[in-house]
Amino acid sequence: MDEILRISNLTKSYGGEPVLRDVNLTVNRGEVLVVVGPSGCGKSTLLRCINGLEEIQGGEVALDGEPIGTGRHLNEVRRKIGMVFQSYDLFPHKTVLENLLLAPIKAQKRARRELIPEADALLQRVGLSSKRDAFPRELSGGQKQRVAILRALMMKPEIMLFDEVTAALDPEMVREVLDVMLELAREGMTMLIVTHEMQFAQAVADSVLFMDEGKIIEIAAPDVFFKNPQTERAKQFLNIFHFEKKERNPEK
Repeated sequence: MDEILRISNLTKSYGGEPVLRDVNLTVNRGEVLVVVGPSGCGKSTLLRCINGLEEIQGGEVALDGEPIGTGRHLNEVRRKIGMVFQSYDLFPHKTVLENLLLAPIKAQKRARRELIPEADALLQRVGLSSKRDAFPRELSGGQKQRVAILRALMMKPEIMLFDEVTAALDPEMVREVLDVMLELAREGMTMLIVTHEMQFAQAVADSVLFMDEGKIIEIAAPDVFFKNPQTERAKQFLNIFHFEKKERNPEK
């Protein structure tokens, strides 16, 4: 397999409190890895360490064999990584088009005239051509999140990180965002996705990684993880999403 990301003995603490504990992980090019687990288990911190947004206390994160750290190559390596957050972080004073163009113009020194057709093609692909000249305040939550995904794609990343991108959306808007991510998966984009959308995880994942208390507890194919988890902790977690049908008393 063509390895793109390797995490070795990764540790991360806040104020002396461990958040990630000796994490080891390999991701292959084109793989979709969905990360699940209870709140506060270290999922989002893991993504932020991969993107170099958090300093680590031990271990190493390497993309294409190049360590991601605080050295002079950090920005160069990070340009290969696209990240989409729960909060859209769009520039409110710029139009949708300008939000898409800003990073590749500033960071990659690419010409505006060559970027505009790429941006227009992406907007058309996700059904947002009519919003090209709109400002973020004029968009729905789902539309903002789709623009945030396109903004990351404009940098032509080798890997995409998604951190609970549907958590702040109304249920009707969740599907339009997840459909974009499913399409990226079908096209072979390497992705790490933190989500609580279990049905989506089953549909999109090549592998499911379950975390708890800063540790990787289990990694398995989605059909195995969701139907026959191998650890008691994973079974307890998945039981949260199962409900027994209430039996009504016919005498009442």
